[in-house]
Amino acid sequence: MRADAKKNYDHLLAVARAVVKEQGADASLRDIARQADVGLGTLYRHFPTREALLEALLRTTLDEMTAQAADLEASNAPDDALVTWLREAVAFTHQYRGVTELMTAALDDPESALHASCVTVRAAGARLLARAQAEGKARSDIDGTELFALIAALAWLSDQPAFGRHAPRLFEIVASAILPDRPDTEGRTPRRPKTRS
Repeated sequence: MRADAKKNYDHLLAVARAVVKEQGADASLRDIARQADVGLGTLYRHFPTREALLEALLRTTLDEMTAQAADLEASNAPDDALVTWLREAVAFTHQYRGVTELMTAALDDPESALHASCVTVRAAGARLLARAQAEGKARSDIDGTELFALIAALAWLSDQPAFGRHAPRLFEIVASAILPDRPDTEGRTPRRPKTRS
């Protein structure tokens, strides 16, 4: 890519990032082009579809989340690594409203521009989960796809005006369901519910 084309590409991405954070994944491509002070044709030359633009926006963060999972796996206890990564993943998906639907659809669509990045980040979370399960820290009846679904659900809850203020507590409830012996934010270990005989 020529230097001037790279400069235009980076500028478009920076503007698109700001607009998508403000308007969500359905942000107007026309608005992005206008705010970047380029024609719509220029935007489409760099990003032929909305998904291609979102993939370019999200790829860096998804790659960082994958790298973070590897770092946490190498340096943290299995339960701490999983809950830290889970919190970061929820924060990321909440940052770009509406992107969870695209990411979820991309998992089953190898033709999607988002497919490879989503599969990679799901696998990173699944490795952290499997490590916590192997140590007896995480419940054994959940897999990486279900973990991905819980991230999407928590991000959706955070976006809802009626539930947004409850998001931190809901995160703790979900985290304690995945990691039953994990202390809560006040250091208390939850009591397991009694089972009926």
